Amino acid sequence: MPVTDSPATLAPEANPPTVTRLRRRPDFLAAADGRRFHTERLTAQGRVRDAGEVRDGESIAGLHLGFTITKRVGHATERNRIRRRLRAAVAELGPELGAVPADVVLIARRPAIDAAFDTLKDDLRRAIPAVAKPRGPNAHPRPPRPPKPGAAKGRGKGPPTSRPSDRAAAPARAPSATSNACDGGPDGQ
Repeated sequence: MPVTDSPATLAPEANPPTVTRLRRRPDFLAAADGRRFHTERLTAQGRVRDAGEVRDGESIAGLHLGFTITKRVGHATERNRIRRRLRAAVAELGPELGAVPADVVLIARRPAIDAAFDTLKDDLRRAIPAVAKPRGPNAHPRPPRPPKPGAAKGRGKGPPTSRPSDRAAAPARAPSATSNACDGGPDGQ
């Protein structure tokens, strides 16, 4: 049966809301500053997007999900299995969750690998609406996180920086009489 371009199929209300992926680090960090919801199998962090928010020159709608599975959870094959299970659960719940205008990051825990699939779906049904609640009228936004001591801007891939204050505070050591350095001593060499 051929697909027709009838007005019913082209109307925006006919298309279910989509669930897309978060891909950029600033989006993950913004979600981390929002609400949190914890279960035994995962932690959800999220924030509600503003109505007119634009990303990459386009207005954005629907739910945007990011997945984080750290190396503490297990080996690469186990982490990938957890990621696939979470994506499958989100795909099944897509029509239920897609209308939420939020950015959500799901942080998986080890028990997610053996959990029943229905349990994962129940966790997602509870977690995503919990972190996607708009803040109350009197709620204050979280203050920005202070930088870690000694942390420089960037991703930490560069060479370590020297701290002159630490070197200036240490006293200079005199050479030891029993040092192994060759100073022309009487050992015959």
